Amino acid sequence: MLQKIWFRVVWCYIKIGLFFYSKKITVNGHENIPKKGAVLFAVNHPNGLIDPLFVTTTNCRQNHFLVRAASFKNKFIKKILESLYLMPIYRIRDGIKQLANNQEIFNKCHHILNKGETLMIFPEGSHNRKRTVRPLSKGFTRIIFGALEKNNNLDIQVIPVGITYQHPSSFPTKVSINYGKPIATRNIYVNNSPAKAINILKNNVSNQLKQLSVHIPDDENYQSVLNKLTSAQVDFTEVSLVNEMIKNNQFPAEKTAKRNNIKSLKFIILINSLLPYLLWKKIATKIDEIEFIDTFRFSILLFTCSIFYGLQAYVIYLFWGLEIGIFYFTVSAFLIFIYVKLAPTNAKFLD
Repeated sequence: MLQKIWFRVVWCYIKIGLFFYSKKITVNGHENIPKKGAVLFAVNHPNGLIDPLFVTTTNCRQNHFLVRAASFKNKFIKKILESLYLMPIYRIRDGIKQLANNQEIFNKCHHILNKGETLMIFPEGSHNRKRTVRPLSKGFTRIIFGALEKNNNLDIQVIPVGITYQHPSSFPTKVSINYGKPIATRNIYVNNSPAKAINILKNNVSNQLKQLSVHIPDDENYQSVLNKLTSAQVDFTEVSLVNEMIKNNQFPAEKTAKRNNIKSLKFIILINSLLPYLLWKKIATKIDEIEFIDTFRFSILLFTCSIFYGLQAYVIYLFWGLEIGIFYFTVSAFLIFIYVKLAPTNAKFLD
């Protein structure tokens, strides 16, 4: 019970943070999420650990997550992640011997699904900003069919989830989260051989992901298509429209990027957030994977700005009273809100 309360508190904190971090969060297909019963969310993975944050804060289910084992190396971070229902999944790159640990994780996943709870998995196996749905690993099918084998009364709904960012790793972010149609797995498992059942489920999930997120086929024309879409300044979060352009090979004319006319507001925010900004700039130089920029920037700014603004508000309260302290904190948050919502989607603030 305490863990569930802790999860819900952190969930609310992160949801508020993402609201201030994002220019716009578009959610479609929310009605496809069952209110009860075993569900596995199969999500594409363009942008590091911020991907599961967007998904879990835009649906009503309390999720368990499978993330790469490298995130659990630090003992302190490991305890925090485990308290928030995150579990490590080991890959070949983590070492052949480590793969044996996956069986224990799979057993935990079977138990979670058997209780009618939810699990979130990224079946592409790794993150990549490329605007294409990559081949899916069969690990998620092993978890599903393993749980079905242990419980003849269990059915698991797989819901593909497509995430598309306007400009991954840029702030403020603009993102679309699209929930697909549930895929009932019991019939697939019962009526087909194991190998055929795996392929059917993988193909069903992959086909939906290619409709739920912007998908440019990864062939010799990929870069040319991407350049045309980028030059036309298309809104990538309008997923269906962009996919239709790709399918028909018809693209809008090239457009000039909008100018950022709120530089004075940006300057005020930087001065008011100087220490969080300097801390972020120092840490940013140590990030060696571009897909983790959003993850670290969001985490650092959410934590440090909350504390920094709170401390400054407390100092103001000591000198000028409670009302002035609250006023300062409110105005600080409001300035960020105004900038994030008004900034052009090609802004490069805090990059």
